[in-house]
Amino acid sequence: MSNLYSFGQFVLDPARRTLSRADSPVSLTPKAFDVLLFLAQNHNRLVTKEELLQAVWGDRFVEEGNLTQYISHLRKALGDNSEDTRLIVTIARKGYQLTADVTVGEAIDTAKHAAVQVQAAQVSLAGTKGVPGSRAGDAVPKPPKQWRNAAALVASTVILALIGYIALRHFRTMTPPRSQKIMLAVLPFENLTGDPNKEYLADGLTEETISQLGRLNPEQLGVIARTSVMGYKHKDERLDQIGRDLSVQYVLENSLRMSGSQIRLTAQLIQVKDQTHLWSQDYDYPLKDVLNVEDEVAKSVARQIQLRLTSQQQADLARPRPVNPDAFDAYLRGYHFYQQRTAKDVEMAAKYYERATQLDPSYALPWVGLSRVRNWQLNTGLIPTEEGRRLAREAVERALALNPNLAAAHDQMGRLKQQVDFDWVGADASIQRAIALEPGNPEVVRSASFSAAILGRFDEALPLARRSIDLDPLNADSWGYLGEIEFYMGQPDEAVADLKKSLELSPDVEFSHSLLSQIYMIYGRPHDALPEVELVRSDPDRAFLFPIAYYALGREKESDAALSDLIAKYHEGGAYEIAVVYAFRKQSDKAFEWLDRAYTQRDGGLIATKVDPLLNSLHSDPRFSAFLKKLNLPQ
Repeated sequence: MSNLYSFGQFVLDPARRTLSRADSPVSLTPKAFDVLLFLAQNHNRLVTKEELLQAVWGDRFVEEGNLTQYISHLRKALGDNSEDTRLIVTIARKGYQLTADVTVGEAIDTAKHAAVQVQAAQVSLAGTKGVPGSRAGDAVPKPPKQWRNAAALVASTVILALIGYIALRHFRTMTPPRSQKIMLAVLPFENLTGDPNKEYLADGLTEETISQLGRLNPEQLGVIARTSVMGYKHKDERLDQIGRDLSVQYVLENSLRMSGSQIRLTAQLIQVKDQTHLWSQDYDYPLKDVLNVEDEVAKSVARQIQLRLTSQQQADLARPRPVNPDAFDAYLRGYHFYQQRTAKDVEMAAKYYERATQLDPSYALPWVGLSRVRNWQLNTGLIPTEEGRRLAREAVERALALNPNLAAAHDQMGRLKQQVDFDWVGADASIQRAIALEPGNPEVVRSASFSAAILGRFDEALPLARRSIDLDPLNADSWGYLGEIEFYMGQPDEAVADLKKSLELSPDVEFSHSLLSQIYMIYGRPHDALPEVELVRSDPDRAFLFPIAYYALGREKESDAALSDLIAKYHEGGAYEIAVVYAFRKQSDKAFEWLDRAYTQRDGGLIATKVDPLLNSLHSDPRFSAFLKKLNLPQ
C-alpha cells in the first residue's frame, strides 16, 4: 500500500502516478510528476538541482535548462502565481523548495482521488531550446572530468556576448513596474568545473557579463554591480528576497562547466515577481571552432537586438576582437587579486597584469589594471611616489593608445589628473568621457560624482551618488561616498545616516569611521568621535584624527603630543593632513605653511581643499582664495 502526499487542495499518488486537486485531475508530464514527487518527499528543505537531476534522470546527462522548464510547467499546473504564497520557491543558483505543509498518508481509498493517469510517453515541453546540432532534452553521456582553462576563456567571451544580448531581446516585451528602466541582477557564476581553483574564472566571467549587459542600453536597462551580487555567491537565498534586496525585476543565473575541448555555459533568465523562467539556454562549443564562429555569433546577436543598437554599436559588434586566451586568464587572475586590497595580493595582481601585457601587448584592460595597482601602491607608501606616478601614467596612457573608447582607462586617467596634476578641467573631461561611454558602470558614476563634488557642483554630485547606489545597493563604498558628499554639503544628519548604512553593510569600511569622527568633532559631539577614531585601523589615518579629536575634547596637551607624533612620522607624505589639523586648531599661519608644503609634495589630499569642512576656519582668510587659485580650483 503506497503513500499519498497531500498539500493544500492537492493529492499526489505515486502508485497511480496521478495528481488531483479537490478530486479533479491535474495533467502532468511523466518527468514533471517525478520532479514534483521528489520535492514532496523532501518538502520544506532545499533540494539542489543536482539532486533533482540525479533522482529523476539518474546518470543520464540532461540540460539544466530542461529542469527549469519542468519547474515552470509545475508552477502553471499548481496555479502557483502568488509571490507571497508560492508553493515552489527558487533558491538562487542552488535549487528549489516545496514550502507547502505536506501530509503523508496511506492510499486506502483511491476512489476519492479521481485523477488522470499521467501519459506514459514522455511529452517534450514547448519552448525548450538546445544547442545547435542537438535536440533540447536529449540525454548525452555525462562528460569526463578533464578540465582545461586557457583556451576555454576565448569561448567564454563569445558565449557571454550571446547570453547577454539574447537576454536583452527578452526584455523588449517586458514592462517593469512604475519605472521605464528594467533592473537586472547577474548572480555570480556557479563553478561546476569540479575544480575550486577555477573560482577566479567564475568570478571574472560574472564581471564580464555584468559589464557587457551594462553597456547595452543604460537608459532602459540597469545592471546591478559586481560588489552587490557577489554577496550571494555562497548564500542559499530565495530569489524573491534577492529581488527585494536589490530592487530588480529580473535575475540572470549562470553556471560554468568545462570538459576536454568543450566549454559549457548555462544561462537562465528569471522574472522575480513570479519566478518564471523566461528563457534558458545551454551553450556548448568546441574550442577549435570558437574563433571561426565569433563573427557569426556577433552578427546574429546584432540582428536580434538591432532596434536597441546604434549603427556604430552594430559596426562594433561586427568587428572581430580576438583575445589571447593566456593573456585573458592572466588578466582575470590579476583582477581577482586586486579586489583583495592587501599589499601582498596587490603585488600578485601586478605580476599577473604584467604577464597579461607581455603575452598580449595590445590588450588594453591589463594596462588599466596595472595603472590602478601602481597608483594604489604609491598612495599606501609601498613604492616611491615619483616612480609610482610615472608607472601609473605610462600604463594608462598605453591603455588609451590601444583603446581610446575604454571607459575604465578614461576614468583612471581622470583620477591621475586630479591627484597628481591638479588639472581639474582635464580630469573632469576624462571622467565625463568615461561616463558617456559607460553610464551604467557604478564605479564610473561614483568617479563622476566625486569629481563634481570636489569642484563644489553638489547639485550634480548628489544625484550621481544616488544613481551609483541604485546600481550597487549593497556596496558599502557607495553609501560611504554618498555620506562624504553630504558631509561636504553641510548635511550632517543625512551624512551620519548613510555612513552608518555603509558600516552596516561592511563594518570594515575605514573611511566611514573616519568621516563619522570628523562629523562628530565639527558638530559638537566630540565624545562620540573618539570611539570612531579607535575603530580606524590605518596608522596614518589614526595619527591624523587623534590630535583633532583630543582638541575637540579640550585635551590640548594630548592634542599637542599627537600632532607632534603626526609630524614626526608623516611630514613627507601627510602634509595636507597636518595642515588640516592646524586649521581645526585655528592656527592659520601653520595651516597655510603646511598647505604650501603639500602643494610642493603634490599631496593627493589637496583635491578636497575647496570643500573640506575641516578647513572652514581658513575660508575668510585671503590666503585661502589665493591658494585655491594656485591649485587652479574654481572660486
